[in-house]
Amino acid sequence: MDSFPGYTLLLVRPITGRTHQIRVHLAAIGHPVAGDSVYGPRQRSQEVPLRRHFLHAWRLTLMLLDGSQRTFEAPLPPDLQEALDALRQRR
Repeated sequence: MDSFPGYTLLLVRPITGRTHQIRVHLAAIGHPVAGDSVYGPRQRSQEVPLRRHFLHAWRLTLMLLDGSQRTFEAPLPPDLQEALDALRQRR
């Protein structure tokens, strides 16, 4: 976990996999996902250069039909990395 003025980078694991679970729960406790125009502030923050909400599934593990599991990983996309870099410069 990493924190910045007004923001915290979290590692979360959804339990049910329901649509919007992470976004709804974080907004409900007063900490909406950065860039989320549905559950977050109506006006986009100029502090973080985002055109979408800051969510990234860096690792997914799926159960296959034969009972085995397969895990996929993906690096942070460039736009989200730029947003993190901008926040780190503000510290």
